[in-house]
Amino acid sequence: MRVAMVSEHASPLAALGGVDAGGQNVHVAHLAAALAARGHEVDVYTRRDAEDLPRTVPVGPGVQVVHVDAGPALPLPKDALLPHMEVFGRELAAALLERPADLLHAHFWMSGVAAREAAGSVGLPLVQTFHALGSVKRRWQGEEDTSPPSRVVVETELAAAVDAVLATCSDEVRELAALGAPAERVHVVPCGVDLDLFSPDGPHGGPPRQQEHRVVAVGRLVERKGVEDAVRALALAPGGPLARTELLVAGGPPPGHLRIDAEAQRLRAVAEEVGVADRVHLLGRVDHADLPALLRSADAVVAPPWYEPFGIVPLEAMACGVPVVGTAVGGLLDTVEDGVSGALVPPRDPVALAAALGRLLDDPDRRSAWGRAGRRRAQEGYGWGSVAARTEDVYAGVLARTRLEAL
Repeated sequence: MRVAMVSEHASPLAALGGVDAGGQNVHVAHLAAALAARGHEVDVYTRRDAEDLPRTVPVGPGVQVVHVDAGPALPLPKDALLPHMEVFGRELAAALLERPADLLHAHFWMSGVAAREAAGSVGLPLVQTFHALGSVKRRWQGEEDTSPPSRVVVETELAAAVDAVLATCSDEVRELAALGAPAERVHVVPCGVDLDLFSPDGPHGGPPRQQEHRVVAVGRLVERKGVEDAVRALALAPGGPLARTELLVAGGPPPGHLRIDAEAQRLRAVAEEVGVADRVHLLGRVDHADLPALLRSADAVVAPPWYEPFGIVPLEAMACGVPVVGTAVGGLLDTVEDGVSGALVPPRDPVALAAALGRLLDDPDRRSAWGRAGRRRAQEGYGWGSVAARTEDVYAGVLARTRLEAL
């Protein structure tokens, strides 16, 4: 089949680590490639954010990115894109008339807005992956939530109207049920991990180790990722292993721009305040291809978000055979087996985080056992081939139901 994916702000071509470039970019890129490997053709429609971008960019066998003109050809914050989704939808419909598809798959709620308009125009079924829900974001961020005010209402409408919703974790299923999504149309299909790239075998990277222990955090430099809690945890239990531990933080702008990044400055100030500035190292953006080596260099990976729709970094760490200490939120509740492949603690609790990290760093046998268990878990359920097969099953069910309804 030919699948038209819509990912309005998260292009598979974007550099990871920026404000709006993260797990969704990885998900769309790898899912498209894995579906193509199963014999399908995939066109990924994303918004043009630079004048010099070609209309189409082949990115691998059976996969191309199509740049859609919707709004100025400039980088815009994703929360500013909603006014341009009507135009995106019209342009998408026109493109689908020229290059027909069997099915539309929207990634993120604003992609759903555009895809729903196009689906209605050209008569295609629509599958939706939200990647994050506005109701959850608003619950955790309150007045700091910069999403358009209509987001929750629009997501509620989409959840009821589309032909299928792919939830990335069990926690999202519960949230979708609260929005009124029909249970029979919600399917759990997780994000995946590249098991060849993220593997225990290979070099260790990052700067030379300066402490007995190393903990690594990876993610965009935004407050909800909870890096501040990891910094504060490093200062607790001064007589224990955390006093001999360095924290490497990968993500955010390129290293040369960290000095002008507001969140980087805030984290440095926190590290100074609690007396661990010499053991906290902000690395800035790390190329995705270099990330496995950095993860392998760690005794543990810390993932302390306040909330997390899925959380791909813990899965990448597990695939590398590195134990995870994370917060008991979102997708981490599915991926990290507490006490088996990692430890889960309450969000926004540096004391609990410090206790879990301290116990793990003090026990090399536990680190080794948890690392092996994490690798097995990643192999058993989270390879992109498996994720693509489950996605394909949902597509096939939607198409079969659409054919029956057309009779």
